[in-house]
Amino acid sequence: MRKEKEMAAGHLRSISLPSRSHPLISGIEEQLHKLKTSESSLIGYKLSGLKDLYDCIDDLLQLPLTQQTLSHEKQSQCAEEALDGSLRLLDMCASTRGFFSQMKESVQELELSLRRRRAGDTGLTTEVNAYMESRKKLNKVIYKKLRNLKRHEKDCRSSISSDNSDLSNMINMLKGAEESSLALFESILSFISEPKVKSKPSGWSFVSNILQAKRVSSEGKVEANEVEKIDAELITLKASKDINSAEVHNILKGLEALESNLQETEEELECVYRRLVKTRVSLLNVLNH
Repeated sequence: MRKEKEMAAGHLRSISLPSRSHPLISGIEEQLHKLKTSESSLIGYKLSGLKDLYDCIDDLLQLPLTQQTLSHEKQSQCAEEALDGSLRLLDMCASTRGFFSQMKESVQELELSLRRRRAGDTGLTTEVNAYMESRKKLNKVIYKKLRNLKRHEKDCRSSISSDNSDLSNMINMLKGAEESSLALFESILSFISEPKVKSKPSGWSFVSNILQAKRVSSEGKVEANEVEKIDAELITLKASKDINSAEVHNILKGLEALESNLQETEEELECVYRRLVKTRVSLLNVLNH
């Protein structure tokens, strides 16, 4: 009997997770640190970091030691929690990609309307109003999504364990990755959304904070992104009674550049989505091991 217990104890020790000094563990911690501390406002840079993070996480999940530890009968519930988190990330990534696609469609429709203008046409009221209305509808959907997401983030933070076991460290690392990823998606959405009116600060304060953080450059100067610049130009032109072709041409150039950036972000989000799917499949394989 004693020999059997010693063998069982030895087996549990043999399936313990890699130590914190393991290259994959340190790689994940490094990527998480970069995501949390980066001051870059470039969406491409943020998404690239997210791809690198989940590449490291998936490599860790492929290790036999990791799979054996997570699939252990008493620890399967922890893996189930990680699986739920992966589903939330997939949903948020897909939603973010969908929001950018809708924004791109609004930009394309405005471009088409401007190109259809005949010589001698005056004012941009109709075109600008249609664009702003589409933006308003998109903002409402984004705010609702972010509000629901904020509740999940709180649940994620509150469920992080203080236990220092290998398993707890692993699960906490996955939850930390989820939390950082959700925060990153929020910051990306601030690129195409607007802060809620001040009459309702309690429900949208986190959106305002994200926007303020985004609009301050590394030199401490307040900057407007491309969407905000286009908005400002459109509002100015809308108020103008005499609009020449050069002004319309400049607006079109700005819209074309914005459309290109939105398209690039869509493609990057698709790449991130595939990484998240891969991680979820790895977790499913662990549970079915």
